[in-house]
Amino acid sequence: MQRPSPTRSEKMLNVDDFIVSKTDMNGKILYGNKIFIKISGYEEDELLGSPHSMLRHPDMPKIVFNLLWDRIKNKQEIFAYVKNLTKDGSFYWVYANVTATLDTNGSIRDFHSVRRKPSSRAMEIIPSLYTSLLQAERDGGIQASKQLLEKTLHEKGVDYDTFVLALQQ
Repeated sequence: MQRPSPTRSEKMLNVDDFIVSKTDMNGKILYGNKIFIKISGYEEDELLGSPHSMLRHPDMPKIVFNLLWDRIKNKQEIFAYVKNLTKDGSFYWVYANVTATLDTNGSIRDFHSVRRKPSSRAMEIIPSLYTSLLQAERDGGIQASKQLLEKTLHEKGVDYDTFVLALQQ
């Protein structure tokens, strides 16, 4: 499937919208609720079995996804702001909570994500931060992006979780 070219068209979630999806251990989509299917612009059969990364907007710094995968593979939840790409090239921002679903033996069975509209406060800060992280990544690789994120958090005197959660309140 060919990835769409990004446009400047933004789709907005309503305050009471919740996007829900489930992926397997490799990030292939197993389930998506109606809101997820609608906002993505894809048909359900196009989404199911496809990698969730098909929705990854090129404006997203890789460090955010590295952090996400490190956390959920270690059975830790994560909250993150994500800019997604739709089938028609539009984009939409979400405030995502991603967790591992465990089987009865405590092993990871799959991953579950619930996403909602990000706060206006977060949208005043996150896009420019991600632009800076992405530029650092282009100039010096993912390590440079990671260093910039760590420096930013250190200057604010917070850890990642505190920073992200505070922006949503």
